[in-house]
Amino acid sequence: MRTRNAVLTALHLFKTLDARISVNEVIAFLYAAENEGLTVQEMAYVSGLTQSTASRSLRALGPAGSDWAQPPALGLLEAYLNPNDARSHVIQLSAKGREVRDRIDAIIRQSVTISPDRTFRAA
Repeated sequence: MRTRNAVLTALHLFKTLDARISVNEVIAFLYAAENEGLTVQEMAYVSGLTQSTASRSLRALGPAGSDWAQPPALGLLEAYLNPNDARSHVIQLSAKGREVRDRIDAIIRQSVTISPDRTFRAA
């Protein structure tokens, strides 16, 4: 039996943070990790999510206790009022978010490809 590939390992990492995390929240986090400083509207555009889905997904990744965040409030992202437009927020990784990003980068560097040559055989 083969070990998990990088995608599966990263998804399991997210599930250890909170079992309720959704695919849209994972997508939002990964885009935020690659594009720090985007607004919610820009995040929606680059991720292909609707603006409302992007906003809900990003807010679920915000810090607990924040007026901006919503459950499960994983503390991976922070939102700041956009200095160019106070009606929108700019998204940045929190320290915890940078740690998760670095762990995912390590998973990718050690990746195992999906190979059709290997098959699972039950005992």
